[in-house]
Amino acid sequence: MYQEERMEAILDYLREHRRVEVREICELYQVSRDTARRDLVRMEELGWLVRTRGGAILPTLHKDVGVYKTRLQTSSSEKKMIGQAAAGLIRDGHYLFLDTSTTVLTLAEQMTGCNNVIVTNSIDIADRLTDKESVQVYLLGGQLEREHRYLCGSATLAQLSEYYADTLFLGACGITADGLTYPHDEDGAVKREMIRRADRVIVLADHTKFGKRMFYKVASLDDVDIVVTDRAPEEDMLQLLERHGVELIIVREDEQHD
Repeated sequence: MYQEERMEAILDYLREHRRVEVREICELYQVSRDTARRDLVRMEELGWLVRTRGGAILPTLHKDVGVYKTRLQTSSSEKKMIGQAAAGLIRDGHYLFLDTSTTVLTLAEQMTGCNNVIVTNSIDIADRLTDKESVQVYLLGGQLEREHRYLCGSATLAQLSEYYADTLFLGACGITADGLTYPHDEDGAVKREMIRRADRVIVLADHTKFGKRMFYKVASLDDVDIVVTDRAPEEDMLQLLERHGVELIIVREDEQHD
């Protein structure tokens, strides 16, 4: 087995078991301890893992998310399922905050309610809602972040401070015991203010976001009322959500055709 193949196999093992020891690499792939250590050194250089005493773990801090337009194409069926289920939680006449998430964008596309008022800092969500005559849209001003297509900064926060909402729908880049985390603090500051000014907070997140930690913490689990996802997280996360009083709604593909 070439080093590249062995490194891929080690990474698959880490994804399943979260931790690997040098002795396990030696036993699994019939290599020496020096070879196993060289593999781990190379994988750490590539940012695939973090070496520990006697082995390695997966990184817990994820540095970034993809470009917005690329994320729109990723796991689109899961996003649409989650968005459709979340749209069913919207009540006619309610005032809503919608954040910049691509999953929240699918919710906006599938909204069928009447007389809703929407406040958002996402230029794409505002654009998608222009065809919905029963919806009134407030697009927050501020500095345009071109890559991820949202408005942010002091002007955004100042304008947001004038509004309140019945419900906030927001995506999540990372959900751990520490709460909700995101890669960009300027966008995170807007989300944090939306959370403060909403009566109900609903998080839309596919299963890959559980156990992932990003740079900037926006909220604790106590701030969240509902999580809508496509697959149940691991047992320890289920217990955490229950302990913090978070309702979990799991949407499965077969349910979309009932």
